[in-house]
Amino acid sequence: MSTNDYVKFVTQQFVTYMDSPKADRQQKRAQKRMEKEPFLVRWFGVLPLSVALYYRKIHTLKKKDA
Repeated sequence: MSTNDYVKFVTQQFVTYMDSPKADRQQKRAQKRMEKEPFLVRWFGVLPLSVALYYRKIHTLKKKDA
């Protein structure tokens, strides 16, 4: 892919983005935010989730015994 092709592609993408209505762009941006995974899962995988579930289980078991 030559530089000219790349510039042409980027220009086309930019023009289509700018031609879409502002409300449509905002709606797409909000949709992307809602679909994004939580920060801890995105950066550290399932490990924080498993630790949180384990802590919650131990915490509830201690409450039942007390």
